[in-house]
Amino acid sequence: MIELKNIYKSYGDLCVLNDVNLQVGRNEIISIVGPSGAGKTTLLQIAGTLDLPDSGSVTYEGVELTSLKDRKLSAFRNRNIGFVFQFHRLLPEFTAQENVAMPAMIGGSSKRQAMQRAAKLLDMLGLAERLRHRPSELSGGERQRAAIARALINSPKVVFADEPTGSLDSRNRDEIRDLMARLRTELGQTFVIVTHDPTVSRIADRVINMADGRIITPYK
Repeated sequence: MIELKNIYKSYGDLCVLNDVNLQVGRNEIISIVGPSGAGKTTLLQIAGTLDLPDSGSVTYEGVELTSLKDRKLSAFRNRNIGFVFQFHRLLPEFTAQENVAMPAMIGGSSKRQAMQRAAKLLDMLGLAERLRHRPSELSGGERQRAAIARALINSPKVVFADEPTGSLDSRNRDEIRDLMARLRTELGQTFVIVTHDPTVSRIADRVINMADGRIITPYK
């Protein structure tokens, strides 16, 4: 479904990614692991079109994205890619339902349609009683579940998650890990997860090791 080919990325004299190649299949969970500074987050940002490589190609189902102009690339990202970060990045002045609905409205859905879809997703993720609560009124695990619902609102081809359990205690970490595994089973969702947490890597079909800007021989 997704192919990154011969990806190079440098910041000044620092080479962050050095000839990286990666393929992601539909309905697959991939975990990317490695020490700090290995290039994991940069790879995730390039795969998710948040950053551009210095050279190489990023292709989604035959569409080569590095050649798209900003406006078309933003529209593609909104329709096809979801993101979950270590910190939820929910907007504090909006309710959980409004936060989740926002990408759908940006993508052209009516407010009514977006809010209905957001309510269904939040219900599915165990937050039916928290629709009208603002982020400050939610627990850490609830905020991260709302962030996952927001990532899913446009039925993306893939969700990229950067340390999605990194700020959570062990109970909430386990809940979020199990939730991602369930979403793959129930929705056929594809996940690419950067993590330092070995318990999260256990749900992956493939674990990709990175070091010094390169992919080392994958295992599992």
